[in-house]
Formats: sequence, C-alpha cells, structure tokens
Amino acid sequence: MRADVGVYWQLVRAGFRRQSYYRLAMVAGLVTNVVFGFVRAAVLMTAVESTDDFGGYDQGTIGAYIWLSQGLLGAIAFWGMPDIVARIRSGDVAIDFLRPIDMQLAHLSEYLGRAVFTLLPRGLPSVLVGVLTFGLAMPNTPGPYVLGVISLLLAIAVSFLSMFTVCLAGFWMVETRGLRSLHMICGTFLAGLFAPVSLFPDWLRTLAYCTPFPSMMQWPIDVLSGRTVGWHAVGLVAAQIFWFFALLAAGQLVLRAGRRKLEVQGG
Repeated sequence: MRADVGVYWQLVRAGFRRQSYYRLAMVAGLVTNVVFGFVRAAVLMTAVESTDDFGGYDQGTIGAYIWLSQGLLGAIAFWGMPDIVARIRSGDVAIDFLRPIDMQLAHLSEYLGRAVFTLLPRGLPSVLVGVLTFGLAMPNTPGPYVLGVISLLLAIAVSFLSMFTVCLAGFWMVETRGLRSLHMICGTFLAGLFAPVSLFPDWLRTLAYCTPFPSMMQWPIDVLSGRTVGWHAVGLVAAQIFWFFALLAAGQLVLRAGRRKLEVQGG
C-alpha cells in the first residue's frame, strides 16, 4: 500500500513538472483571466450598486467571488481534453489496464499536480490583481484559509473525476467532443462561474445543488472568502467529500464496463 502511495505521489510531482513547461501558456492564461475578470467585475459591480439586495453580496464580497473564481479557472477541469480521450481512441488504454496501479487514480494524481502548479503563476496573480484594484472582502483569521485549501483541493479532484467519467463514454462513442462540450456548458453555469448560485431562481438553485458542480467552484469560493463560516462551511466541505467518493465510484464502474467492452471488441 505504501508503495502504491509513493507511485501516486510521483505522478503528482510529474504533473507539476509537466505543467511547468508551458510558461507562455501560463502567461496567456493570466492575461485572459485578468481581462475577463475586469469585464465580469464591471457587470457585477454595476448590478450590486443598482439594487438594495443582490443576494446578500456587497462590493467587497462580490469582488472576492469574481477574482477567486477567475483564479480557479485554470485549475478546474472544464476545459481541455484529458489524456484518457486520446488513449481510448488509439487503443493505448488497453496497456493502461495492464499496469499495476489504478488508472483513474493515476490520471487524477497527475492532474492534481498540473492543477496545483497552475494556481501559482495564474491563479494567485489573478487574485492579487483583484486585491489591488477592488479591495476584496477576505477573512482576517486563518480558519477559513485552512478549510479553504482543503475545499480547493476537493474542488479540483471533483471537477476532474466528473470530466474523466464523461470522457469514458469514448468506450462506446466514436467522438465525445459534443458530450464534453455539454458538460462544460452546464458545468460552468451550475458551478457559479457566470453568477453566484445563490442568485438563481429557487428551482434552478435546487437543481444545481443536486449536481456536483457547485462543489467545483461556488463552495470553495464561499469557504475561502469567508462568506460561509463555522459548521455551515464544514457542511459544504462534507458535501464535496460526498461528491468526491460518488464520482470516484461512478468512474470505477464505468471503467469496468469499458474494459469489458474493449475485450468484446478484441482490443
């Protein structure tokens, strides 16, 4: 068991190093984050100023929501094509099934390394721009930040496991691009990227809470920004843990079904 943990840790490190090679992409991503951050800030700040009750947000808290979400964009698995897509299409996934480690956890470990690196040159500077230009309302005690880091790591893991499970449809479909695009569109909306989930109509907010998507963005932002504190914040992290294990189990079931499908095809 300890040897397996060591292998997964090495994959985390390998993912971190792999992402560090794309320095120009990180700079481009940072510029994009900042530009769209100002666009979102202009719209949402105006909305806050024009109404007496904007879902409980004021200028400081809506600023924290905007710039924390911009900082998380590069780490959350809504964009890009996971390696598993190409490996299923080429048939190389058959080799992965023969490896002595779990395929799902191996891909998750490598992605965690890449996502953590993305937060350094792209995520943190985006938040810093928000602090310098908008004066974000952030906690002044360490508790929300400690719990927020846990929530952030769970958000990264949940987002990847969700996308990974969707990509496994490639065992049965020739092209999964449409399915992945639908996942991205629905996911980014229900995760709270365009507007806080608390602003949704009751029926839509209930629908969002029945999906794992708020765990990927809205809830870690609420915990990190201190908008949600105490046992309520612990409850959000507990919900993230639930979705982590639920998606982990779902991915394992689909992987097993995909392996049987691959064997039937003679792959």
